Amino acid sequence: MFRAGNGGGGRKPARNVLGEPLEPCSLDPVTGYFRNGCCDTAAEDVGSHTVCIIATADFLAFSKARGNDLSTPVPEFDFPGLKPGDRWCLCAPRWQEAFEAGKMPRVVLRATHEGALDYCALEDLKRYAVDLS
Repeated sequence: MFRAGNGGGGRKPARNVLGEPLEPCSLDPVTGYFRNGCCDTAAEDVGSHTVCIIATADFLAFSKARGNDLSTPVPEFDFPGLKPGDRWCLCAPRWQEAFEAGKMPRVVLRATHEGALDYCALEDLKRYAVDLS
């Protein structure tokens, strides 16, 4: 069963940046700090893997150039490498860095944890959201 926000016993359900229950980001590839498919977080997640993105070639090249190669597989960590179109729980500071450089990927707000707001403005995330009607 797939459940968002189950990173520890007794915790309240995780919320997204819209104040709603956090929705899944991706199970293929499996993402999230807890590798449960959700951009849930906890105090030990110092990178704040909270922004659900849709990877683009431009963003992957930017991230690699900044020292975070997300496109090359790392089998020893069961990481398949991302390709354009993949959804992934990105570190909120990395999204903000990409935003400031004009290289930000699109965002799935309903799958982006409210903790991302510690690093990113909601209005900026909304401008690049794929799930607003």
